[in-house]
Amino acid sequence: MSDDALLRRKEEQRMKAAGRLPPGQSLTLKFPVLSYGPTPAFNPAAWDFRVFGEVKQEMGWTWEQFLALPTVQITCDLHCVTRWSKFDSLWEGVLFSDFINLFGLTDKAKFVIAHCDYGYTTNTPLEVMMDDDVLLTYKHDGKWLEPDHGFPLRTLVPKRYLWKSAKWVRALEFSATDKPGFWEQGGYHNEADPFKEERYGRRSLF
Repeated sequence: MSDDALLRRKEEQRMKAAGRLPPGQSLTLKFPVLSYGPTPAFNPAAWDFRVFGEVKQEMGWTWEQFLALPTVQITCDLHCVTRWSKFDSLWEGVLFSDFINLFGLTDKAKFVIAHCDYGYTTNTPLEVMMDDDVLLTYKHDGKWLEPDHGFPLRTLVPKRYLWKSAKWVRALEFSATDKPGFWEQGGYHNEADPFKEERYGRRSLF
């Protein structure tokens, strides 16, 4: 075994002992790119982002306006359903629990549906999105996100498998009812908790 492989194995064992490596996962030092469909072009003059549904006030932002919102930095672990985990990843963006204060939610809001370029959606319970590590993010490791990783904007939901962290997000819908998204309708588990290995929930539709 090479020195690099030995170091990786030791780090993986350390993360497992610390309770940070979910079952069925392996450590990676890279940041693999996995997407469905092409990477969209970004035009800052035309880009916009909006919220709708069970909100007290529907709102929208241009790219310049969104960049003016207060940001935070968090360090978290990432877990992909394809069985890799990346640790201590630094992100910067708008804290979701602060963001909703800009427009307010009705008492009926129970789920958050991310709507992305090319029609991709994914659904997450509001209570999960209220965790203190959930962001609307555009920077990773101190740099702008790479386009393949979701620039200009993606959600970051670290306590769920990575498909719940929607790339190229353009709107958030706040809903009283759950609305399974692209991969959820295709057979992926609706909850997607890595530590429960909630990878697949039913027979694929594809």
